[in-house]
Formats: sequence, C-alpha cells, structure tokens
Amino acid sequence: MKNLSSVQIEQLQIFSDCMVLHPQVKIIFNDFDELRLNRHFQSDQQCMLLTGDTGVGKSHLINHYIKRVFASQSYGRESMPVLVSRISSGKGLDATLTQMLMDLELFGSHQRKKRGYATDMRKKLVDSLVKAKVELLIINEFQELIEFKTIQERQLIANALKYISEEAKVPIVLVGMPWAEQIAEEPQWSSRLVRRRKLEYFSLKNDRKYFLEYLGGLAKHMPFSEPPKLESQQISIPLFAASRGENRILKHLLLEALKIALSNNSDTLNCEHLSEAYSQIFNIDIKDKESLNPFKQPVLEIGISEVIKPSRYNSNAMSPEDMLVSREFSESKTLAQLLRK
Repeated sequence: MKNLSSVQIEQLQIFSDCMVLHPQVKIIFNDFDELRLNRHFQSDQQCMLLTGDTGVGKSHLINHYIKRVFASQSYGRESMPVLVSRISSGKGLDATLTQMLMDLELFGSHQRKKRGYATDMRKKLVDSLVKAKVELLIINEFQELIEFKTIQERQLIANALKYISEEAKVPIVLVGMPWAEQIAEEPQWSSRLVRRRKLEYFSLKNDRKYFLEYLGGLAKHMPFSEPPKLESQQISIPLFAASRGENRILKHLLLEALKIALSNNSDTLNCEHLSEAYSQIFNIDIKDKESLNPFKQPVLEIGISEVIKPSRYNSNAMSPEDMLVSREFSESKTLAQLLRK
C-alpha cells in the first residue's frame, strides 16, 4: 500500500471520529441535557440507565457528547460540567470512587487508608463534585461493578451512589452491558432511574431503512466530492453481512476501505476497496476469497445473520466462567430467502 500523506491521515482521523446523529443518539443526547437542566429544580435527582451490547457505540457516543458540551459553552478551568469515569475492573466500589477523584484531578493515589476511609472518600468525592461544578456524572462499564456480586453487595453499591447523587445534587448515568440492568432491581435505584435507554444493533429484518440512513450519514463524512452510495443494495447488503449489525465492526471495515481508497487516490469508495478491506480484517485465505467474502458474492446469495439474543448474565451458573453468556445470532439466510418471506 502506498504511503499516506498528512492530509489523508487527517481525513482518516476525521472519519474514524465522526458521529452520525441518528435517532437513537439524538434521544440519548437530549436525555443528558434534560438531566443537567432538571438538577437545578429537583431535590431528588433523576438518574439514567444506558445499556447496550458490545460494539454498539456507547463509549463513542459519550465522548461525542462531552465534545459537544465543551464546544457549545465556555467553562472555567476549575469546572467540569460532565464527568465520565470508568469502573475499575475487578477492584470494587472504593477503587471506583478513587478513580472518580483522580479524574477530577483533586485526589492522589498515594493517600493512605485510615479508619472510616470509605466514608471519608465518599464525602471527599461529594465535595469535589460540588467544587468542580459537575452537572452530570457518567459511569461507564458499570456492569463490571455489579457482576459476580451478592444482593447485599449490590445494595451497598446502590446506597453509596445514592448518597453521592443526593449530597452533590448530581444526576448519575450508569452505562454498561445489558446485565447492568440488575442495578434497576435495587429498591434504592428502581425509582431513581427515571430514564432507561438501550442502544441496539442495526437490523435488516426490523428496520432496514434505519440502517440505510445511517450508512448515508457515514458516507457524508468521507472526503470525496460526491459521497459514495453506501446505501445502495450492492454495498449495504454485504456491509450488513460483514458486520451483522454491529457498529464497531462496520466502522472498522469502512475505515480500512477508506484507507485503501485514499492510498490509491481513488475518486470514491467502491466494492473493490471494501472487498480488499474485508479480506485483510478477517484474514480470508485466497482460496476462500470468493466463497466467504460477501463483497465477492451475488447480492441475493449473501448470507445474512442478526443478533437475536443480547449478551446476558446468568447468576445461577455453577461456575464464574459460565455466568457471562455471549450474544446469539440468527441462522444465516440469503437475501433471496428473506425476500421470499
């Protein structure tokens, strides 16, 4: 592959970071805005649960919301209107609160523990949130805090977050995999999670138009004088077959294809670029290139599969490794078979 110029590298970065404001995203952004507004006249803060399976774009959405907030308003160096903190995997609630304090740049990890440390830390976090003028606290990968926990342990976590939200007068958004919904079962949170949203995989069966509109939005972010026809049947069907409706894989594939197109100084992006990108990403052997590469197959013969069950958490499993159950996909059917139904 030819070397890319600095301009082409920048074009790839812009596309990689782009956000298409499709209806799901608009609704969630509006929820975030409403939570920040409502905190000014509600003593009991509204909170939110945002769930979605792997690869649907939860973190990407959050990052773009932060950019949007800071681009639309001016804030002093001492203020942080939206704080995003990630769960400290496998380290429990105290480590997570510590991470929040470090994210606020008001806490050093060298501080020694002492009696009553947990209570002091929660109070310190409340004071820091108030001082930083935080209007919304987003906790990402929340499922890692509650998975493999007993009912009593989940209640302690719920109580701690309730205290922080009430004392700091900050609405909290819990973001995670589908089984993060377990926190909604806790009495302390069932009524506080006023807003509950799910980011879903794309579906040809249930809403093909939605998927095609999203592809059209992505095409507009590509650096060509005329956007490629990603929503055409010749491209959209193999794109869906390759990604199975998962946004992360879809973006990876399109980014790789765009890199190939730019390196060849092409005027647009076409099926040949996508075919080569698919072979590279999925490591397709040459002898299997025709049979396995959807961009090399007739459209009506392309096998299509969708998610029919999301990832889930089985608390009744006999061993920890069996507690997390992977998503399930439908049986692969060709477009011709689907159209006959």
